[in-house]
Amino acid sequence: MTPFDHHGFSLGSENLRQDFDLLTKALDSSASGIIITDNTQPDNPIIFCNAAFEKISGYRRSEIIGHNCRFLQQQDRSQPARAVLAKAVEEGRECTIQIRNYRKNGDLFWNELYMAPVRDSSGAVTHFIGVQNDITSRKKAEIELKEQKQTMEQQIEKRTSELRDSEAFLSSIIQTVREGLLVLDPEFKVISANDHFLRTFKVNRQETIGKDLYELGNGQWNIEKLKELLIKILPTSNPVIDFEVEHDFPHIGKKLMLLNAYRVELEGQYKDQILLAIEDITERREIERRKDDFLSIASHELKTPLTTIKGFVQALERMKPPGASEKYNLTLAKVSLYVDRLNNLITDLLDVSRIQSGNIELHEESFDFDKMVRETVENLAESATSHQVIIKGSTKTHILADESHIVQVLNNLISNAIKYSPDSAQVEVYLSKVSEYVKVSVTDQGLGISPEDQRSVFDRFFRGGEIQKRYPGMGIGLYICQQIILNHGGTIWVDSEKGKGSTFSFTLPIERKAKNE
Repeated sequence: MTPFDHHGFSLGSENLRQDFDLLTKALDSSASGIIITDNTQPDNPIIFCNAAFEKISGYRRSEIIGHNCRFLQQQDRSQPARAVLAKAVEEGRECTIQIRNYRKNGDLFWNELYMAPVRDSSGAVTHFIGVQNDITSRKKAEIELKEQKQTMEQQIEKRTSELRDSEAFLSSIIQTVREGLLVLDPEFKVISANDHFLRTFKVNRQETIGKDLYELGNGQWNIEKLKELLIKILPTSNPVIDFEVEHDFPHIGKKLMLLNAYRVELEGQYKDQILLAIEDITERREIERRKDDFLSIASHELKTPLTTIKGFVQALERMKPPGASEKYNLTLAKVSLYVDRLNNLITDLLDVSRIQSGNIELHEESFDFDKMVRETVENLAESATSHQVIIKGSTKTHILADESHIVQVLNNLISNAIKYSPDSAQVEVYLSKVSEYVKVSVTDQGLGISPEDQRSVFDRFFRGGEIQKRYPGMGIGLYICQQIILNHGGTIWVDSEKGKGSTFSFTLPIERKAKNE
């Protein structure tokens, strides 16, 4: 059996393995981002990326493998450079483009991409190699130079006046924001504080302005997690978004706060100042906790009587008189159907409750992945006679995972594909092995999802506007799928275009070691 390295390439001999390890180390030491895509698979997925590409994009390797390169453009899909790249891929030739990409945190960066094909002995293109360099600084310099040329001397006084007006305007906005705002100098002394901060934490301006942040209120802001944010995280990751801190304040009690921090990188008197926004989410989180508790209690309380009802229905089916009318049989069948639907709904709510409380359990065993998919599709075909579910590709591998949970994910994705493509009679399930992961893609030709809804489609209780009007549901199925896949060390995502269908894909690590990493 031919051994495979952890990047998914076959290694035929020890010398070849050593050569490949050397090549991999060389690629990882490159300052340029390097990726390799598999042109023999649908959608040309990424099967290799070096460390520099992870650093440039901000994504981890497990979030990159299996995706098409276009995920870096997010919703910015109308760039002319994309058409140039697509044509070069179609014609199997090399090209160099400059394109706008977006890091995982949403930051824009300019990418200079050189892409070249790899051909086999028959001349067919099997892979593409992409070499990527971040040229944001160069682009920024070009833009600044253009702006300087367009700036005229007579506008300086006018712009100075506008800046003064803007400063006064922004200051008035800051004072009306319903969120505590602080401005700190590089030594963490308070330069300014808005009224909402003073009211929330019951302090006055005189005992706040000019004071060390950690000494405010007799040391009530001397919080370790806050120090970690300002000293360790902020200088290396600008800005810091939604950093949670819980602290028991002497006079106002325990508070759960959401902190957002940004280091000003301007020159002059504002250089290295820190903007710190403090949102008190104590009440909001308590409301969410109560809602989760209610869901948990309600689901458990409903489960017991529903089980009894289901037992009575089954008893009625067994005791059905020989000459029962068609209306009797139809009514009994409908009762059984709706009891099953209600049971599935309550089961989903219990899953959400376990996820929220961190009690989701994985019972991992090795199993034949392709066989599991085939059996799941066969079971669905018995109840979904309106659509044909076609399986393409294969992984030819066993994986270590909780099989029942993965079946639950597949059932949900395929059922959604059937439900939301009423005018299409076919759903495609494509299986593939990409590097040390298995990948599943479920494609329909249905309604499609708007770019706005795609950002929230995996959120708990989210329902798109049009879908909410036409189809019943609670919006928890995809949330459960996402949490199951994440708990297995995989990723899940959607590619969709309004009116042209959707493809939901997920990857799972084959080995337990990959999950830990």
